[in-house]
Amino acid sequence: MSIGGTLAEARREAGLTITAVSQRTCIRETIIRSIEQDDFSGCGGDFYARGHIRSIAGVVGVDPQPLIDEYDATMGAPPLISAAEVFQPVVPVKLRERRKPNWTVALAIVVVLVGGAFAYQRYAGRSQPPAPRQAAKTTARTGLQARSQVQAKSQSAHAAQPGPRLLDISLTAAQNCYVQLISATGQVIYRGEVHAGRSAHWTERRAVTMTIANPAAIRLRVNGRNPIPVGAVRTMTLRLHPAREAS
Repeated sequence: MSIGGTLAEARREAGLTITAVSQRTCIRETIIRSIEQDDFSGCGGDFYARGHIRSIAGVVGVDPQPLIDEYDATMGAPPLISAAEVFQPVVPVKLRERRKPNWTVALAIVVVLVGGAFAYQRYAGRSQPPAPRQAAKTTARTGLQARSQVQAKSQSAHAAQPGPRLLDISLTAAQNCYVQLISATGQVIYRGEVHAGRSAHWTERRAVTMTIANPAAIRLRVNGRNPIPVGAVRTMTLRLHPAREAS
């Protein structure tokens, strides 16, 4: 039996109308009728067609994977291209990063200054006659204070070092939506549907490409910010980069 015939028969056995399936999947009734007649031209492409098959199968109680495999065998396997090349428009989003202070140079300058002071004191002490006992105590106290200041600055410099780059992604769906997350090397991190009322969370250390179908139906937070612009298109692709977070 064909893909459309299988979905149509499963819908009738589940006692559902096309209108009911449309309300549950947010897919137009005309597209559902075309799919049941094995006409996928109204889906807008292979990516949408697979997403519609998966959504309809989930509502009528059919395993979607065999149907998707049959679609790929019949309509042709998906081309090996990145997710950013599939959809238009592409909306690149780069989060602002905090600049790392150059504590290494500052610490090196402090060490050189303190080392020069110690060298000068030692040279002056050798070339001059012994000072009174009170002067020796004052010099020792000054040396201890200088070492304490260097240690305090060194500890402050290490404490101020920022932590590693992190990319924190949190997604909550108000309606069913299809999400695809691809790493910078092309590896699939996540690909599937997030149902209404469900949430998903990812933490990455490198840049990722995120493709979202129906972005208006989700709430997305990336490192505490929402990268989806007002008036987002029906399908969009975001390039997300890690931000510098304090450890």
